[in-house]
Amino acid sequence: MKLILTAAVDNLGTAGDVVEVKDGYGRNYLVPRGFAVRWSRGGEKQIEGIKRSRDAREIRGLDHAQEVRQQIEGLTVELPVRAGSTGKLFGAVTAADISGAIKKAGGPSVDKRSVEIGKPIRNLGTHTVGVKLHDAVTAHVPVTLVAQA
Repeated sequence: MKLILTAAVDNLGTAGDVVEVKDGYGRNYLVPRGFAVRWSRGGEKQIEGIKRSRDAREIRGLDHAQEVRQQIEGLTVELPVRAGSTGKLFGAVTAADISGAIKKAGGPSVDKRSVEIGKPIRNLGTHTVGVKLHDAVTAHVPVTLVAQA
């Protein structure tokens, strides 16, 4: 089955790539989850749009990744969460929560899949989270969890 990827898939490719996969993998996993669309001649036109949007978001190289790392590490990221009186959270903080908090603090838009949380964050306070920007560059962001009013 020939597909056009709309998102990066591990061990397969990035958005805009045309890949050949087994029928079941494409029909049961990639297409329903929105990671790919079926290839067609009309879909070739979509590839250019997908690649343009990917290039706008993508880190352009090691130098650009270093600049973005300095920008992210200079931020003060505060994330309001629901917590009990003892400081324990109701649930845990997710990578999507952290990526949204970085964007809200004035940083660049960060893909939630690039946020690396070592162990689940379940307490109030300041926690350090890694954001993988490039194979050789990881930004370490201090995230302060505060209780919602």
